[in-house]
Amino acid sequence: MDIIYPILATLAAYLLGSLSFAVIVSRVMGLSDPRTFGSKNPGATNVLRSGSKKAAVITLLLDGLKGWLPVALVGWYGKRYGLEEGTQALVGLAAFLGHLYPVFFRFQGGKGVATALGVLFGVHWLLGLATVLTWLIIAVFFRYSSLASLVSAVFAPVFYLLVSGVAWYSDTRITLAICVMSLLLFYRHRENIARLLAGKESRLGGGKKSA
Repeated sequence: MDIIYPILATLAAYLLGSLSFAVIVSRVMGLSDPRTFGSKNPGATNVLRSGSKKAAVITLLLDGLKGWLPVALVGWYGKRYGLEEGTQALVGLAAFLGHLYPVFFRFQGGKGVATALGVLFGVHWLLGLATVLTWLIIAVFFRYSSLASLVSAVFAPVFYLLVSGVAWYSDTRITLAICVMSLLLFYRHRENIARLLAGKESRLGGGKKSA
């Protein structure tokens, strides 16, 4: 029975992560499917290209929420069911993978930035805050959302080790889960990396930069 609860929690987290809110919110608000225009990525940034800031903000918050909720719930109530840091690592990674490869949407998901941030906030609010501030600093100075996401992905495992040293002991399984998310973020941004190197990546608030 001890193994059943972690399995059920991980499965539930994956199914929650599989809810592609970019598509759901767009349908509810009568907008075009984000998979049919722009980058064709079902995420908040592409929803913003529909012209609806409200839809983009709602998508961003919901994508973050589905990463935060399973990790937070395990942290709050897991111990009575024998669910601790190892299960937190599993459910966080499962929610993230659900966003990337959603079972409800033919395994065609987004890049996972907002959901990864939600997971980090679920682990510890200081970890999430440090990562968000990193994203904002890079985005403000360089005006590239993708670059901000990549830099944040690099620093997230470092921030976890720093925060855990201040707040509580670090857990190898959580460290590993964060590292896996960071690597997957780089993989999902491979086309953005190519455009950044070619000088053709879209800037925030502007069009594509010429080579």
